[in-house]
Amino acid sequence: MKIHREGIPIIIITILMITGIVLIINYYHPTQGAIHYVCYLALTSLLVFIIRFFRNPNRPLTIDQSTVISPADGKIVEIAETDEPEFFGDKRLKISIFMSPNNVHKNWYPISGTVRFFKHHPGKFLVAWHPKSSDLNERTTIVLENNREAKILVRQIAGAVAQRIKCYAENTKTVNQGDELGFIKFGSRVDLFLPLGTEILVTQNQKVKGCQTVIAKL
Repeated sequence: MKIHREGIPIIIITILMITGIVLIINYYHPTQGAIHYVCYLALTSLLVFIIRFFRNPNRPLTIDQSTVISPADGKIVEIAETDEPEFFGDKRLKISIFMSPNNVHKNWYPISGTVRFFKHHPGKFLVAWHPKSSDLNERTTIVLENNREAKILVRQIAGAVAQRIKCYAENTKTVNQGDELGFIKFGSRVDLFLPLGTEILVTQNQKVKGCQTVIAKL
């Protein structure tokens, strides 16, 4: 299992912290007992969780210019027609994907094309399913235009636990469908804003896999 580069510093810090806790416990209580084994189990479980959270799966993809693939692992929590005021200034089809702490938190580009707009917004850390999290939380906005001149917007949103977004997008950068877009640490959400009339191929509460599930046809 590969580990994402964003997780290396946190994993190292976690290992050092666990080592320190174990040394302190054994220094003051050298005789091994039930409390020791409970602590060892809890600390090992924490380390396994952290390592698993930062897993970096390799998911081969056959690029299809007519499709929008899921940019993240998670569950579809909203499909709705809504206003998108930041870039488009009109109505779009919004699809929201909630990423739990158990999901892979790597994000992928949903289409091939050129980055036409990129902006990072500092903000609050409301729970990811809060209706105002899209507007108030820390987030990044990325607009992609494909070779058919279709534009879609991807928004990475931090949650109550996920308080750091990494995004590798740059204005005018050319990207391929399935390339790495970024990483959101510890529970979060990704929103897609698609043109009206787009054929949606997922349903409410459906579980999706990043770089695999086809979300829509343009």
